[in-house]
Amino acid sequence: MDAKRVRIRGRVQGVGYRDWMMREATRLGVQGWVRNRADGSVEALVAGDAAAVGALLTACRAGPTLARVEDISESFAEPPEEPGFQLLPTA
Repeated sequence: MDAKRVRIRGRVQGVGYRDWMMREATRLGVQGWVRNRADGSVEALVAGDAAAVGALLTACRAGPTLARVEDISESFAEPPEEPGFQLLPTA
């Protein structure tokens, strides 16, 4: 299982990015979570088959229609403890 912590910066809040990411992750069978950050970025933990995680991260570089992604940083992480993909509160 491949697991990564991701931070997405740009115009990513108020454009449906988290809901879009939940749909994409569920479609690809990726587990984890996504949440807004107080600094205006979006943070996510994504885990699953390496190809599925890679496909999700590639899609995240464009995001939903109204988003404007300026930067994505990735780091290796431990897989989530809970199954599925959740929307977490802002941190």
